[in-house]
Amino acid sequence: MAADRKPASTPGKVYLSIKYSGTQAIVAICDEELLGKTLRDGRIVFHISEEFYGGQLMDVDTALEIAAQYSVVNMVGERVVSRAIELGMVHKAAVIRISGVPHAMILKTWL
Repeated sequence: MAADRKPASTPGKVYLSIKYSGTQAIVAICDEELLGKTLRDGRIVFHISEEFYGGQLMDVDTALEIAAQYSVVNMVGERVVSRAIELGMVHKAAVIRISGVPHAMILKTWL
């Protein structure tokens, strides 16, 4: 990561998991305190499962450095999403909130 980048403004850790299907991969990141929780907002039920999000516990900047190497990233939580916005990885207009918790995805495509 570039030396001019500020340290993460939100203390705490995140879980990072990488799931593979053939040659495709998806990175899932969630704030540590959200793992295993279910968010409900109207008809939306969003389960932050250990199966999908559970993985290695690490600091948010390390997780986002790893995530930057992949084409598909799914993230949930104030810590990871706000840091991804700070680093220019996610535009704030692309963030949705489920029960007040931010969720964002990164999808890189090449034409």
